[in-house]
Amino acid sequence: MIKIIGGIKSRQEIQVSPDKVRPTSIQKRESIFSIIESYGIKINHSIYKQANILDLFAGSGSLGLEAISRGAVFGYFYDNNDDVIQILKKNCKKICKNNNFEIIKENILKSQFKNINKKISLVFIDPPYNNNPFEQVLFNIFQSQILSDNSIIVLECSCNSQITIPPYFTCFKERNYRKTKIFFLNN
Repeated sequence: MIKIIGGIKSRQEIQVSPDKVRPTSIQKRESIFSIIESYGIKINHSIYKQANILDLFAGSGSLGLEAISRGAVFGYFYDNNDDVIQILKKNCKKICKNNNFEIIKENILKSQFKNINKKISLVFIDPPYNNNPFEQVLFNIFQSQILSDNSIIVLECSCNSQITIPPYFTCFKERNYRKTKIFFLNN
């Protein structure tokens, strides 16, 4: 079990599949959301107001559910593992109100995000560390035109990963945490 750390569902526990996912630690989540919120202040933009989020390789959903607890209005959660999705459904029902979520089982590398009918303000991409799907996923997101203005994309990967940020996104912050590297992009 891990806990939501901020917002109206702060301290609520969510389940984690012990052998199928690697949830983002509390310290990294605190840092991620601090950077997101600081960026919103810098550009004078309310990050969560009317925000729809996209959580790719969702696992337990901890990043997307954290954003919903902090005020995002709707979340799309993508994963392709049936066992993980069962736990993700329980977590979404516990944290989200009025069924303001959709779980999509799909191969994220091939997704054109056709299930998404709301503009996305915040994207979390946190695949297993042995995968490096970022360029393909970023291209698919860009091509699908699902992002709203001032969208933020958070990429979490191994420190050993080599990532090329496509020219249609700008990296405004990069952080290293032991074995993890996190990139913050905007469009």
